[in-house]
Amino acid sequence: MKQNYQIVLNNTLDKIAASKTRPKLLLHACCAPCSSYVLEYLNTYFDITVYFYNPNITDKGEYYKRYDELERLIDELPHKGYIKAEDGGMEPSAFFAIAKGLEELSEGGERCFKCYRLRLEAAAKAARDGGFDYFTTTLSISPHKNAAVLNDIGSELSDKYGVEYLYSDFKKKNGYKRSCELSAQYGLYRQDYCGCIYSKLEAEKRRANNTETAPADPS
Repeated sequence: MKQNYQIVLNNTLDKIAASKTRPKLLLHACCAPCSSYVLEYLNTYFDITVYFYNPNITDKGEYYKRYDELERLIDELPHKGYIKAEDGGMEPSAFFAIAKGLEELSEGGERCFKCYRLRLEAAAKAARDGGFDYFTTTLSISPHKNAAVLNDIGSELSDKYGVEYLYSDFKKKNGYKRSCELSAQYGLYRQDYCGCIYSKLEAEKRRANNTETAPADPS
């Protein structure tokens, strides 16, 4: 049976609210647009460190443009508790290592799943080492990302590293729509490809063929 991750998240947040505590959450983030709704939603419950680890972004200018926008969003977004950004550092060699042999696959397949794992495993390690109560990722807000695969990976890494994974599908509750609204409100740079050279080439091909029908991927 298909899992409703929004119900799972609701139950977790209800328990946290009832406990009157503010757990520490390490939130892996791919960009400011995807982070916008997630931070607006979760800052009521958690003290949040936004962990920008995206070795798939191999262009230095693109990498720092996205990180700078993330920092600006955190500075400008109203929030009740603690939010800060942490740069996990550029590591393109790690991405190319997991993508080897999968370069010709279309976006959304096995190469992407390996990239999910690469980023989530770094987040899980950082959460363990930093003494966080939970970790999760903004990636599930994108209509192009597979929330079931993300949550399966998160669950496995939770067991491996001993940190609770915050199950989620941030597309739910109009999360993607709200991220678009917040992106417009704050004038956020909203890229049209996930980050890797392969997704960039696919986006360029769509534009050239004038066949872009899906919303731009802000992750």
